[in-house]
Amino acid sequence: MPESSRNQSEMAWNNQSVIREFILQGLSSAWELQIFYFLFFSIVYAATVLGNLLILLTIVSEPRLHSPMYFLLGNLSFIDMSLASFATPKMIADFLSEHKAISFEGCITQIFFLHFLGGTEIVLLISMSFDRYVAICKPLRYLTIMSRRMCVGLVTLSWIVGIFHAMSQLAFTVNLPFCGPNEVDSFFCDLPLVIKLACVDTYILGVFMISTSGMIALVCFILLVISYTVILVTVRQHSSGGSSKALSTCSAHFTVVALFFGPCIFIYVWPFTNFPIEKVLSVFYTIFTPLLNPVIYTLRTKDVKDSMRKLSSRVFKSRKTDHTP
Repeated sequence: MPESSRNQSEMAWNNQSVIREFILQGLSSAWELQIFYFLFFSIVYAATVLGNLLILLTIVSEPRLHSPMYFLLGNLSFIDMSLASFATPKMIADFLSEHKAISFEGCITQIFFLHFLGGTEIVLLISMSFDRYVAICKPLRYLTIMSRRMCVGLVTLSWIVGIFHAMSQLAFTVNLPFCGPNEVDSFFCDLPLVIKLACVDTYILGVFMISTSGMIALVCFILLVISYTVILVTVRQHSSGGSSKALSTCSAHFTVVALFFGPCIFIYVWPFTNFPIEKVLSVFYTIFTPLLNPVIYTLRTKDVKDSMRKLSSRVFKSRKTDHTP
């Protein structure tokens, strides 16, 4: 090929590969449904933020909840608030907009926070499983093993792993050439959907994504199932009220684990396929799971419910005193 023709070809490719924005197809194109979704998800998002914030305030303000388990639970609530906020506010705003666009930088930012918060929550859920294992299987050494230093270390490790996981996912994605189409079949930018729009063969990148996201989630889920199985076997060997309380707490933890890992494994283990249910699962683990977590923990954990009642009672009494002449 002559040098001039090669240069013209490269210039044409460079001009095509710059996509300034992606179009989010959202959940529906019907105007009536979009109005319904706007109202519904606005309520769900508000409930998610308020529910997790209430758990955080309760744990911080109530001395009886200053224990390793509730320290980890407070961090989980913070992550859930963040996970519900990286894409949901834009999705809600897009329901009232005809042009559902997101800039390339905004798209990359959503992918980063999705994998950053997702990776952090995976490690935190493993830490919570370890906490329950020590509490039930080694009760006499619980406070020694789950010291404040250990808890802070586990939380710090979860954030560090989350950052490295997110950076590993974006290391190759940000340099992919995108020359169209630019429509993302979801309400936010997710890695399996975005790399399909690249103008090069992304098979190797897809395999890398399976090994770092799908298989890691699957392996961690299997390890957590084994861990909680060991805990349940240990609990069944006792019949005291304390064991019953431990069983209730562990069942709540495992419910959260199943709700979080199930959709993630389904979406990231098969990145080359496009199932209609994927959009529903994306809604579930980014919006509904952060809402269900505070509901599950408050309904299944008596200490949290009692502490919330005390907190609300103190707030009510203080307001009543302020309004008294």
